[in-house]
Amino acid sequence: MTRRRPCACACLVWRSFAMLGVPALLAGVLSAQDPFEIHVLEYEELHAGEFMFEDHANYGPLHNTYELTAGISDHFSFGVMQLSAGGPGAPLESAGWRLVPHVYVPRSWRWPVDVGFVAEFSFNKAASTPDSRSVELLTILEKHFGRIQIDLNPEFSRPLNGPNKTRGWDFGLAARLGFEASRRFTPSLEYYSEWGPLSTHQIFPGGDLRLTKNILWNVGIGAGVTSSTDRLVYKSRLEISFGGRRKH
Repeated sequence: MTRRRPCACACLVWRSFAMLGVPALLAGVLSAQDPFEIHVLEYEELHAGEFMFEDHANYGPLHNTYELTAGISDHFSFGVMQLSAGGPGAPLESAGWRLVPHVYVPRSWRWPVDVGFVAEFSFNKAASTPDSRSVELLTILEKHFGRIQIDLNPEFSRPLNGPNKTRGWDFGLAARLGFEASRRFTPSLEYYSEWGPLSTHQIFPGGDLRLTKNILWNVGIGAGVTSSTDRLVYKSRLEISFGGRRKH
């Protein structure tokens, strides 16, 4: 495939995101469906022996998550997430951890969309949430139209232990529309919503910047469109893949 130079428009959009990120960070406002991981999951198979490390950072107060996922087979991988949070001027402290199995439908089955299934089993500390254990069941639906990629993540979640364990299941939806402007830059628009005791809806313009073959940096600036979400949110995710014979 011939390597394309980033177009001037894409570079201009990226510089705008970078400049907007500074006031977003200083504004110190953050509230999202999941403050530890504001991320639309894509269809990303890891082969056996391949690994992916991700650092999710969401600002104000700071939430940071380290995630390591290992490929067990061509269509199954398993991840562990370490959650941490800190208030203004306070150091990061552990907020809990998660176990995250991933299963993907093989593309050789020739389904009309790429499909994956992810479960997140959370073990939370009391300082971060009143519910010490919870589960989230999420589906990945992905479709490509040339340079355009669409991802949908419908999900169901509920507390398993704590004061809200009798509440039942909440439903949420995350979606992403990306356009491959160049080999290095993909601008995108993301949407996050949750229907529960408080309905929340957020929109994130942003993009993926491929720094090297195995390093990807995603950044986004979100705005809440309901009274239960903050007006401005800044998120960042650094993804590093290594091991095995991973292709890009």
